[in-house]
Amino acid sequence: MSQTVRETAFAAIDFESARLADRTDVPVQVGIAWMERGEVRVESFLRSWIRPLAAVHSITPEVPLPTSETLQRAPAWPDLWNEFNARLRGRVLIGHGAGTERRFLRAYPLHGFGPWVDSLLLARSIYPTLPSHALGDLIAHFQLEGELAQLCPELAWHDALYDAVASLLVVRQLMTDAELWDRPAEWLQQPRLNRYHADRRKSP
Repeated sequence: MSQTVRETAFAAIDFESARLADRTDVPVQVGIAWMERGEVRVESFLRSWIRPLAAVHSITPEVPLPTSETLQRAPAWPDLWNEFNARLRGRVLIGHGAGTERRFLRAYPLHGFGPWVDSLLLARSIYPTLPSHALGDLIAHFQLEGELAQLCPELAWHDALYDAVASLLVVRQLMTDAELWDRPAEWLQQPRLNRYHADRRKSP
Protein backbone atom coordinates (compact mmCIF):
# COMPACT_ATOMS: atom_id res chain seq x y z
CA MET A 1 0.00 0.00 0.00
CA SER A 2 1.30 3.43 -0.93
CA GLN A 3 2.40 5.76 1.83
CA THR A 4 -0.14 8.49 2.57
CA VAL A 5 0.57 12.19 2.70
CA ARG A 6 0.02 12.10 6.47
CA GLU A 7 2.70 9.44 6.89
CA THR A 8 5.26 11.22 4.72
CA ALA A 9 8.33 12.88 6.22
CA PHE A 10 8.99 16.22 4.52
CA ALA A 11 12.03 18.49 4.38
CA ALA A 12 11.78 21.97 2.91
CA ILE A 13 14.96 23.53 1.58
CA ASP A 14 15.74 27.02 0.32
CA PHE A 15 18.92 28.61 -0.98
CA GLU A 16 19.80 32.28 -1.27
CA SER A 17 22.39 33.00 -3.92
CA ALA A 18 24.96 35.56 -5.01
CA ARG A 19 26.71 36.25 -8.29
CA LEU A 20 30.43 35.96 -8.81
CA ALA A 21 32.44 38.20 -11.09
CA ASP A 22 32.10 35.67 -13.92
CA ARG A 23 28.29 35.92 -13.52
CA THR A 24 28.01 32.44 -12.01
CA ASP A 25 25.32 32.09 -9.36
CA VAL A 26 26.45 30.41 -6.16
CA PRO A 27 24.58 29.60 -2.94
CA VAL A 28 25.50 31.76 0.05
CA GLN A 29 22.81 30.67 2.51
CA VAL A 30 20.74 27.53 3.09
CA GLY A 31 17.69 26.85 5.24
CA ILE A 32 16.18 23.42 5.95
CA ALA A 33 13.12 22.52 8.03
CA TRP A 34 11.19 19.28 8.61
CA MET A 35 7.47 18.59 8.81
CA GLU A 36 6.08 15.33 10.16
CA ARG A 37 2.35 14.53 10.42
CA GLY A 38 1.56 18.17 9.78
CA GLU A 39 3.84 19.48 12.53
CA VAL A 40 6.75 21.79 11.72
CA ARG A 41 9.70 20.48 13.74
CA VAL A 42 11.57 23.47 15.15
CA GLU A 43 14.37 21.24 16.43
CA SER A 44 15.15 20.29 12.83
CA PHE A 45 15.91 23.83 11.65
CA LEU A 46 19.19 24.41 9.86
CA ARG A 47 20.24 27.94 8.91
CA SER A 48 23.76 28.40 7.63
CA TRP A 49 25.77 30.80 5.53
CA ILE A 50 27.91 29.16 2.85
CA ARG A 51 31.41 30.37 2.08
CA PRO A 52 31.80 30.88 -1.68
CA LEU A 53 35.03 29.75 -3.29
CA ALA A 54 35.49 33.14 -4.98
CA ALA A 55 34.68 36.73 -4.10
CA VAL A 56 30.99 37.68 -4.35
CA HIS A 57 30.37 40.30 -7.02
CA SER A 58 26.69 41.07 -6.36
CA ILE A 59 23.70 39.74 -4.49
CA THR A 60 19.94 40.17 -4.64
CA PRO A 61 19.30 43.47 -2.82
CA GLU A 62 16.74 41.88 -0.49
CA VAL A 63 19.25 39.35 0.87
CA PRO A 64 21.13 40.76 3.90
CA LEU A 65 24.63 39.52 3.12
CA PRO A 66 26.72 39.23 6.32
CA THR A 67 30.12 40.77 6.81
CA SER A 68 32.92 39.26 4.78
CA GLU A 69 34.44 37.95 8.02
CA THR A 70 31.23 36.06 8.86
CA LEU A 71 31.04 34.65 5.34
CA GLN A 72 34.68 33.56 5.41
CA ARG A 73 34.07 31.67 8.68
CA ALA A 74 31.05 29.86 7.21
CA PRO A 75 31.36 26.27 5.96
CA ALA A 76 32.23 25.81 2.30
CA TRP A 77 29.84 23.91 0.05
CA PRO A 78 31.69 20.53 0.31
CA ASP A 79 31.67 20.80 4.11
CA LEU A 80 27.87 20.76 4.19
CA TRP A 81 27.47 17.33 2.61
CA ASN A 82 27.03 15.51 5.92
CA GLU A 83 24.37 17.99 7.05
CA PHE A 84 22.47 17.70 3.77
CA ASN A 85 22.71 13.93 3.76
CA ALA A 86 21.43 13.62 7.33
CA ARG A 87 18.59 16.12 6.90
CA LEU A 88 17.36 15.38 3.37
CA ARG A 89 17.85 11.67 2.69
CA GLY A 90 14.69 9.56 2.92
CA ARG A 91 12.39 12.58 2.91
CA VAL A 92 10.15 14.18 0.32
CA LEU A 93 11.71 17.55 -0.45
CA ILE A 94 9.73 20.77 -0.73
CA GLY A 95 10.77 23.95 -2.50
CA HIS A 96 8.86 26.93 -3.83
CA GLY A 97 9.79 27.14 -7.48
CA ALA A 98 12.27 24.38 -6.68
CA GLY A 99 14.43 24.66 -9.80
CA THR A 100 17.19 26.60 -8.03
CA GLU A 101 17.33 24.18 -5.12
CA ARG A 102 17.48 21.16 -7.40
CA ARG A 103 20.19 22.79 -9.53
CA PHE A 104 22.43 23.61 -6.57
CA LEU A 105 22.07 20.13 -5.07
CA ARG A 106 23.28 18.61 -8.35
CA ALA A 107 26.74 19.68 -7.23
CA TYR A 108 26.66 16.43 -5.24
CA PRO A 109 26.68 13.79 -8.02
CA LEU A 110 24.27 10.89 -7.55
CA HIS A 111 23.05 12.30 -4.23
CA GLY A 112 19.68 10.57 -4.55
CA PHE A 113 17.65 13.25 -2.72
CA GLY A 114 13.94 13.43 -3.49
CA PRO A 115 11.27 13.02 -4.72
CA TRP A 116 10.31 16.69 -4.86
CA VAL A 117 7.10 18.63 -4.28
CA ASP A 118 7.07 22.14 -5.71
CA SER A 119 4.80 24.26 -3.49
CA LEU A 120 4.44 26.79 -6.31
CA LEU A 121 3.05 24.19 -8.75
CA LEU A 122 0.90 22.65 -6.04
CA ALA A 123 -0.66 26.02 -5.19
CA ARG A 124 -1.33 26.72 -8.86
CA SER A 125 -3.00 23.33 -9.20
CA ILE A 126 -5.28 23.65 -6.18
CA TYR A 127 -5.98 27.40 -6.42
CA PRO A 128 -5.50 28.22 -10.11
CA THR A 129 -7.45 31.50 -9.94
CA LEU A 130 -5.46 33.24 -7.22
CA PRO A 131 -4.00 36.53 -8.51
CA SER A 132 -0.52 35.58 -7.27
CA HIS A 133 1.20 32.37 -6.23
CA ALA A 134 4.31 34.06 -4.87
CA LEU A 135 5.31 32.62 -1.51
CA GLY A 136 4.69 35.82 0.42
CA ASP A 137 1.30 36.32 -1.19
CA LEU A 138 0.25 32.75 -0.36
CA ILE A 139 1.27 33.21 3.28
CA ALA A 140 -0.83 36.39 3.40
CA HIS A 141 -3.77 34.77 1.60
CA PHE A 142 -3.85 31.88 4.11
CA GLN A 143 -3.26 34.28 7.04
CA LEU A 144 -0.17 32.40 8.18
CA GLU A 145 2.00 35.44 8.93
CA GLY A 146 1.63 35.10 12.70
CA GLU A 147 2.61 31.44 12.81
CA LEU A 148 5.56 32.06 10.50
CA ALA A 149 6.78 34.91 12.71
CA GLN A 150 6.44 32.72 15.79
CA LEU A 151 8.43 29.89 14.19
CA CYS A 152 11.11 32.21 12.79
CA PRO A 153 11.41 35.21 15.12
CA GLU A 154 13.66 38.05 13.96
CA LEU A 155 13.86 36.61 10.43
CA ALA A 156 12.22 37.94 7.27
CA TRP A 157 11.69 37.19 3.58
CA HIS A 158 14.78 36.21 1.59
CA ASP A 159 16.27 34.54 4.62
CA ALA A 160 16.69 30.91 3.59
CA LEU A 161 15.22 29.37 6.74
CA TYR A 162 12.28 31.79 6.80
CA ASP A 163 11.43 30.95 3.19
CA ALA A 164 11.83 27.20 3.76
CA VAL A 165 9.45 27.26 6.74
CA ALA A 166 7.00 29.39 4.75
CA SER A 167 6.90 26.76 2.01
CA LEU A 168 6.13 24.08 4.62
CA LEU A 169 3.22 26.11 6.00
CA VAL A 170 1.83 26.67 2.51
CA VAL A 171 2.03 22.96 1.63
CA ARG A 172 0.37 22.03 4.92
CA GLN A 173 -2.49 24.45 4.20
CA LEU A 174 -2.90 23.16 0.66
CA MET A 175 -3.02 19.56 1.85
CA THR A 176 -5.73 20.49 4.35
CA ASP A 177 -7.82 22.53 1.91
CA ALA A 178 -7.71 19.82 -0.77
CA GLU A 179 -8.25 17.01 1.78
CA LEU A 180 -5.08 15.23 0.73
CA TRP A 181 -3.80 13.97 4.08
CA ASP A 182 -5.04 10.42 3.54
CA ARG A 183 -4.31 10.30 -0.19
CA PRO A 184 -1.22 8.60 -1.64
CA ALA A 185 1.82 10.81 -1.28
CA GLU A 186 2.33 10.72 -5.06
CA TRP A 187 -0.70 13.02 -5.43
CA LEU A 188 1.41 15.95 -4.26
CA GLN A 189 3.67 15.56 -7.29
CA GLN A 190 0.85 15.61 -9.84
CA PRO A 191 0.33 18.94 -11.62
CA ARG A 192 -3.43 18.55 -12.23
CA LEU A 193 -4.80 18.31 -8.70
CA ASN A 194 -7.36 20.98 -9.54
CA ARG A 195 -9.28 18.32 -11.47
CA TYR A 196 -9.58 16.20 -8.33
CA HIS A 197 -10.56 19.28 -6.31
CA ALA A 198 -13.32 20.12 -8.78
CA ASP A 199 -14.61 16.53 -8.83
CA ARG A 200 -14.69 16.46 -5.04
CA ARG A 201 -16.86 19.58 -4.92
CA LYS A 202 -19.34 17.96 -7.36
CA SER A 203 -19.68 14.80 -5.25
CA PRO A 204 -22.95 14.47 -3.27
